[in-house]
Amino acid sequence: MEKQKITGSEALLKSLIAEGVDTIFGYPGGQAIPIYDSLYDYRDKLKHVLVRHEQGATHAAQGYARVSGKVGVTLVTSGPGATNTITGIADALMDSTPMVVIAGQVPSPLLGTDAFQEVDVIGITQPITKWAYQIRKPEEIAWAVSRAFYIASTGRPGPVVLDLAKDAQVGLVDYEYKKVDYVRSYQPEPDINRIKAAADLINEAKKPFCLVGQGVLLGGAEEELRAFLQKNDIPAGSTVLGLSALPTDFPLNKGMLGMHGNVGPNRKTNECDVLIAIGMRFDDRVTGDLKTYAKQAKIIHLDIDNSEIGKNVPVDVKVLGNAKHTIPMITALLEERKRPEWNAEFDRDEKEEYDKVIEKELYPTEGQLKMGEVVRKVSEATGNDAVLVTDVGQNQMMGVRYFKYKQTRSVVTSGGLGTMGFGLPAAMGAKFGAPDRTVCFFTGDGGMQMTIQELGTIMQEKLNVKIIILNNNFLGMVRQWQELFFHERYSNTIMENPDFVAIAKAYGIAGRAVEKREELDDAIAEMLNHDGAYVLVANVETCGMVYPMVPAGGSVTNMIMGDEK
Repeated sequence: MEKQKITGSEALLKSLIAEGVDTIFGYPGGQAIPIYDSLYDYRDKLKHVLVRHEQGATHAAQGYARVSGKVGVTLVTSGPGATNTITGIADALMDSTPMVVIAGQVPSPLLGTDAFQEVDVIGITQPITKWAYQIRKPEEIAWAVSRAFYIASTGRPGPVVLDLAKDAQVGLVDYEYKKVDYVRSYQPEPDINRIKAAADLINEAKKPFCLVGQGVLLGGAEEELRAFLQKNDIPAGSTVLGLSALPTDFPLNKGMLGMHGNVGPNRKTNECDVLIAIGMRFDDRVTGDLKTYAKQAKIIHLDIDNSEIGKNVPVDVKVLGNAKHTIPMITALLEERKRPEWNAEFDRDEKEEYDKVIEKELYPTEGQLKMGEVVRKVSEATGNDAVLVTDVGQNQMMGVRYFKYKQTRSVVTSGGLGTMGFGLPAAMGAKFGAPDRTVCFFTGDGGMQMTIQELGTIMQEKLNVKIIILNNNFLGMVRQWQELFFHERYSNTIMENPDFVAIAKAYGIAGRAVEKREELDDAIAEMLNHDGAYVLVANVETCGMVYPMVPAGGSVTNMIMGDEK
């Protein structure tokens, strides 16, 4: 490639384009103005989305990355602009989301002088990134960008921060871009002996059970997973982030695991003889009390990150590598098998759960609207083929429990960090990442108000995002814990809320509020048929509960079903 002398800011933009970037979520400021000035000449190649808060930029980049499989990109200024991204960076690290955050910085001669809007971005972000690097010379820009995208997107994906000093932005450089295709680091290669050991355990098993994590989606191993399960007739449960790796109606998909997971997957974790974990980290919300977790089972753990294997749960066979490579290697050694009796046990558990929980939540005939019935009706109205985005809390658990999926990469939610306010900007990003898909965003009244200003971004970008507020005038999940474990002492969880429909109208967004069951179908149809963003406020029961529930620190088989009183 012929060299050309250009500014560091232009070199940055050319490097982003070379990495296939087409969308940037950002907010300008003093130490990033040279970049934004150069961006003016690249408007035909790079779409910049002006968010209303830098935290919103990071969550939007996460939503974009999660549905598209590409690296999300955020551009902010120094000081408070950079520090406002911290929550999103930490969230991306916990959920293995590929993201590159570019922050302006004061000129390098001023570093360490407490200059206006100077902050130690590298020191702050190193613990919550895969790589954080400060660029002080324009000659470093192309190299750093290429390395950043490689690190963010390979292995176990995650966030990278580039802190770009202002003098590096305005300085001239002979630009040449060389794409990084290798970094000396941990590169796991599958061990054929462990592959064989895993296959032998599964072939000998009478009651194998598979736990599906997000690593399946990150590795693009959805088809390989289905072939693996079908060959040996292995039932599977999913973590929250693993949902949509299997279609909801896939016969061996037994639903969600964990604190608010399905009865069958939780109960069978402590009844199976071989437990196969793929691309998941045995989070405490999945395992409950580790002293009682799957003690009867031989455990096989497939993961790309060696540090996750054995970290929480001791394993008998560890298989390192990308799930797309390791799963078919095991499948090739499996025997064809049918396990009708074992799978029938899950069906009996599902019937028990339906009778005790699901029928009451999804098909009520009296009383106030329930969260679950709203989720079910929206899902069905989309043909169970939309992208689900949630905020955090009861709305999140109801959403992931009762929304249904046909396609992969159909769930966008904050899993590991549990960030309230994540959902609205993430829904924006998801719409940019999957413009041809319907995006349905479920939120509570609390989480909605944490990033409600992003309605301005939706207005300006004319984004067709469907927003469903499950409004119970409470911080619902905290209220649920207060009711169950703190003697109904509702300390600071009652919320007095604004008129959400009026706020939507102020942003030029259509909206409607419903509280009667007979109005719900019509309201959902109106929302989905409306050409543009829409806010549907569903005024649901004040004291709704998410069941089943495994109490924090309890055994996964000790599930509260709501019929104990």
